[in-house]
Amino acid sequence: MTFVPSQAFFTRGIGRHKNKLQSFELALRDAKIEKLNLVYVSSIFPPQCRIIEVDEGVQQLHPGQITYCVMAKNATNEKGRLVGSAVGMAFPADESHYGYISEHHAFGAEEQEIGDFAEDLASTMLATTLGIDFDPDKDYDERREIYLMSGAIIDSTSAPCVTRGVAGLWTTTISAAVFVS
Repeated sequence: MTFVPSQAFFTRGIGRHKNKLQSFELALRDAKIEKLNLVYVSSIFPPQCRIIEVDEGVQQLHPGQITYCVMAKNATNEKGRLVGSAVGMAFPADESHYGYISEHHAFGAEEQEIGDFAEDLASTMLATTLGIDFDPDKDYDERREIYLMSGAIIDSTSAPCVTRGVAGLWTTTISAAVFVS
């Protein structure tokens, strides 16, 4: 049996609770994917797959459904600690080619920084697959211009989720690309 998703959506959530597992559950609820049996997959965005809005995607899924996703998560129980996670995605110009999704989690990084890093990871993986010539030591903005000017990568995006820890509670962040058939 072959399953290649035709749609995907980004979601993210934050959960806080005195127990770490329940904090994760609340982050899933905030992301609207708590009723699913999530199966983590690696980093390939299928050819011809289209991005849909989270509410449209959630409506197509049923409680208990086995659902594939690429997820980044992070947690802290330290008051004031900046905690975050992000998935990034790079889209090829040729829709018959696959793209890449990356997961990233970090402490002490703002939302823009963690999102850019996740996009950079996905774009770099796609660029190397497509044979785009670039200097890996250049900063991401310069490499992004090279990727886009090559005509082989059309765009990249991310779904960062960042917050601060609260005293006495676990704080969990999640960011996910969820696949829908």
